[in-house]
Amino acid sequence: MPWIAFAVLFLLALFFIKNKSSLLNSVKNESTTGLSYGDAILEDLVNKDTDLDGVYDWEESLWGTDPTKKDTDDDGVLDNLEIKDLSAQGGLVPGGQQVELGNEKLTETDKFSREFFSIVATLNQNGLVDLATVDKLGSSLADRIKNTLQRKMFSISDIKIASSDTLQAVKNYDNALTSLYKKYPTGKTVMEVLQKFMVDENNVDVNVLSELDPIIIRIQKIITGLLEISVPKSLASIHLELVNILQKLSENTSDIKLYESDVIVALSAIGQYEANITALETTSNKLGTIIEQKLK
Repeated sequence: MPWIAFAVLFLLALFFIKNKSSLLNSVKNESTTGLSYGDAILEDLVNKDTDLDGVYDWEESLWGTDPTKKDTDDDGVLDNLEIKDLSAQGGLVPGGQQVELGNEKLTETDKFSREFFSIVATLNQNGLVDLATVDKLGSSLADRIKNTLQRKMFSISDIKIASSDTLQAVKNYDNALTSLYKKYPTGKTVMEVLQKFMVDENNVDVNVLSELDPIIIRIQKIITGLLEISVPKSLASIHLELVNILQKLSENTSDIKLYESDVIVALSAIGQYEANITALETTSNKLGTIIEQKLK
């Protein structure tokens, strides 16, 4: 997917922005492919040592030191010596506590960026970095994060199953579905909001994402309604499938709003949303066909 290549480099840039690193200057645009992540740029990122203290900027970011100062905490001990001591202690400071970085709450973006960059740096030091390797590594890590688990899954026990499976029960169910969707009609779609969000290939309008709130509320109300409907036993399985797909879409839409704080989760949600919309259409059509056949 095209967004994987974009995400890999963008996340690296974001990681160093958050850690106040000057490595962002190494990220450049290429006219043919947008953001480039070729060998030259990766080499610049990996080998950058802004304060010339012998510790790469990416490594200083991992340790929580300032890549622009040789002595981050001004205690008279240079960062390279402190990092060497911490490494010898297995990442522990005197007293047995982990370094500050180990205690902070990391977003998925932080985890992705640090793992990706650490691996690339290690490969580079061994002379193993080339564009094909980075492509493979980036795709592997992005796919792993893209395939995140659904946070909430409903089970058959969450559904109200009708005591009978008669024709009348199916009619009642069909009428209840029709009333529910009429009560919460489709308004602005997520894709319409995303089109406004992506101003152009280099800029986004984060404020637009607030327009996702009514969509999230609508989906949650429909889910609540579906859980309250009396479902004929023969339709329970596909009804449950419908509910869980809507739950996925609700989570996707909520995660897209995290663009500023956790971009990898947002990008992952955008990637999953399209697939889940397709699944929703397929399941809805299948349910409609089954109901139609039962009502003949």
